[in-house]
Amino acid sequence: MFANVPTVLTPLRARLLLVLAVLLAVLVPTAPGAVAAGKPETGTARPGAEVVAVTRVADRQVDLSVRSTALGGRTVDVRLLTPDGWDPNDRRHRQHWPTLWLLHGCCGDYTSWTSMTDVAETDSLRDVLVVMPEAGWNGWYSDWWNHGQGGDPAWETFHTKELRHLLERDWGAGSNRVVAGLSMGGQGALLYAARHPGMFKATAAFSGSAHPLLNEESIDRIMGFFAGQGNDPLRVWGDPVAQRRIWQAHDPFHLAKRLRSIPVHLSCGDGTTGPLDPPGATSALEADFNRQNHALAAELERVGARHVTTNFYGPGTHGWAYWERELHASLPMLLGALGVGD
Repeated sequence: MFANVPTVLTPLRARLLLVLAVLLAVLVPTAPGAVAAGKPETGTARPGAEVVAVTRVADRQVDLSVRSTALGGRTVDVRLLTPDGWDPNDRRHRQHWPTLWLLHGCCGDYTSWTSMTDVAETDSLRDVLVVMPEAGWNGWYSDWWNHGQGGDPAWETFHTKELRHLLERDWGAGSNRVVAGLSMGGQGALLYAARHPGMFKATAAFSGSAHPLLNEESIDRIMGFFAGQGNDPLRVWGDPVAQRRIWQAHDPFHLAKRLRSIPVHLSCGDGTTGPLDPPGATSALEADFNRQNHALAAELERVGARHVTTNFYGPGTHGWAYWERELHASLPMLLGALGVGD
């Protein structure tokens, strides 16, 4: 019925419509979704990493879905265990919290620590922001070699650059950091502390892959992990002979000098049946990692590290009951390095 109405605008009417459009742009409220989810306003998108969704999963637990350039534009999740009083939306009085990075192991994910341990109920962590990032089923906390081409996945770049900057800019993370992890994540905790001097004030590894170049058994075992899910094992660090320098650059034993100035906690069982295992349980993997951790401890002593604690507790397999116990055992050292509870 309006088909024949003239649409020619006079100059005055055009100016009035322009003013009306500006007023509407200013007065119409923005969509409430981001505010309701607790996502701070970050302005225009930035290169690197950006939060594309926020999910509150439990009391003090928030999941960030993060799109990453280092991961080829893919989106992965990061779980935050938040401290009391954490409010990233309060830009005027935003606090930057001491931060504990907790790294998961192979075949796990960013939910592993909260689903398998009591970390969310640990009172000593109520004054700390705990960061539990996704690292891939077998990402090995590394920027993959990819036959010399690099590129996706670049887990180390994602964690130590993109995610770190994102969390410190928008989500209340401070520059006062420590790192801990289990198995693959134990190796990651040692690597990140060694390869990024000054980034972490202390590190702890529970049943970590501490010296993958120890012997042929250790090399074959980690190559088996690299080949998981049908992956080409040479994509990660290349060939252990032809790309020896790359392997050494990701072997904590060969980076021991870079760890000698910070507190280091190493713990591991010997792979035999322990007090927290079902009867008859054994673990060749834990036995291998036990030898690797002893080798790293000896190397740390040789290079003059002065702040190393070890708990090589003998009988015990590769399992969560031990890692939960060892997290609690190492927390006084980790929180002390953060200055929490002083």
